[in-house]
Amino acid sequence: MTPSPMPAATPAPAHYDRMTITLHWLTAVLVVGLFALAEIWSFLPRGTPTRKLLQSLHISFGLAFAAVFVVRVVWRLSRGRRLPRAASGLLGVASTGVHGLLYLLMATQIVLGFLFRWAQGEPFAFFGLFNVPTLIAIDHEQRRFIGGLHDTVAWIIIVLALLHALAALFHHYFLRDGVLRRMLSSR
Repeated sequence: MTPSPMPAATPAPAHYDRMTITLHWLTAVLVVGLFALAEIWSFLPRGTPTRKLLQSLHISFGLAFAAVFVVRVVWRLSRGRRLPRAASGLLGVASTGVHGLLYLLMATQIVLGFLFRWAQGEPFAFFGLFNVPTLIAIDHEQRRFIGGLHDTVAWIIIVLALLHALAALFHHYFLRDGVLRRMLSSR
């Protein structure tokens, strides 16, 4: 009797699972959309109906972003497919670092968004369906400081997200290693 040959190693999956891909792109759309809403209303006079509408949409989509972020973290920690790093050495360290920093900054931004709204002393609603209760009383004087941090973190997230996108394009067009394709489709 001859020993059976060792089974071939299962190749690493070529794509992330659908849920991971969906949460990634939903996060990207929400981050860019939230940033755009805030930047657009900054050009409008205070108190105008359009500015108030954009702020209300920002709050509602911010709450949706918070929910998507929590689902994304839970999914990643429990079931999300982890693929081997596409790059090693300095590129691999940079990639891991930027991803970790983006997660940390997004979590920080969500907390700052809640704190800022509570410091304003105004209720905030999710598309008019329900109000989010004030869980922590924030001194109204802290509003400007928290708002400034919220704005600064938003800019840092946008810059890092842009670098993330440029890195994906670099991988796709110059390194031709399939990194971008892994996040485009699970088929």
